[in-house]
Amino acid sequence: MKASTGSTSSTSRSTKKDRLPVRWFLLVWIVLIGLFVYAAYEYSQRLQAQTLSALQVQTQAQMADLRADYEKQFTELNGQVTALQGKVDSFNELLTFTKDNANSKTDNSNKLYTQLNEVKTQLGELQKKMDLLK
Repeated sequence: MKASTGSTSSTSRSTKKDRLPVRWFLLVWIVLIGLFVYAAYEYSQRLQAQTLSALQVQTQAQMADLRADYEKQFTELNGQVTALQGKVDSFNELLTFTKDNANSKTDNSNKLYTQLNEVKTQLGELQKKMDLLK
């Protein structure tokens, strides 16, 4: 029986020796897979950061364009309001003059009132547009 015990112990030693390279092989593969997963994660993070920075630059450029367009429109509307205010003032002066000089049978004042109301309506619309732009 001693001889049979000795032969089983020598076979178990050879089996252990055969398993050792397999364990190292599996360990190396697990480490390599872990490294590849980590590298893929880092690469995706770097791509995400680059994409976000590119989007930020693009958004800032678009915002600057919108701001410039808004200021341009605001300046144009301001000019139109100023021009209309001048027309309203001149119509008021003309209306005052015609009221003083008109007799009861002329309807020139009615025409001036109509024109003045049209100008006031346009001025009101421009004021609403300016308020919307603000």
